[in-house]
Amino acid sequence: MEKMISLFKLSAQEMKKTRVIALGGMFIAISVVLSLFKVPLGPTLQISFASLPIAAGGMLFGPFVGAIIGFVSDILGYIVRPHGFFFPGFTLNAILIGMFFGFFFYRKKLTFMSVLLSALVITVVINLGLTTLWLSMMYGDAFIALLGARVIKNLIEFPVYTSLLFMVLKLVERLRERMKSLSSM
Repeated sequence: MEKMISLFKLSAQEMKKTRVIALGGMFIAISVVLSLFKVPLGPTLQISFASLPIAAGGMLFGPFVGAIIGFVSDILGYIVRPHGFFFPGFTLNAILIGMFFGFFFYRKKLTFMSVLLSALVITVVINLGLTTLWLSMMYGDAFIALLGARVIKNLIEFPVYTSLLFMVLKLVERLRERMKSLSSM
């Protein structure tokens, strides 16, 4: 727990850097644009890859900055294209995604197994757990009734999401290396 707190504080220090603000804004903009391209599969099912830039921001700048990127991305995404009524549970999901990827990958070596494990945790905890709970609360449907269709959707989406996540995070890892070499000049 102490290591997580120190990682969070270290990430908060990143907010003092201009390039972090600029790149964070870029990740937010990309996430908002990606949120416009949701594929609806029904009233409670959709496919979206808007969390990929949030994950990239978390990896690059840590859990604090990742959480901020997730928060702002979700709010701006809703303002740009409101779909139904605003529900803060989805904002919490975006914050948790940024924090999680920050804790998981900030200043750490990226491997396919770590990306696979992180995608699995996000899928189970956030996509199947929290999102299903939020939808159940919003629409008054039973959690179990929503869960069946969501499991099938996430089983289909998981390999695609994991592959895209790995590719994006590999690019971000290269960006991180370039930023290190530029700052040492």
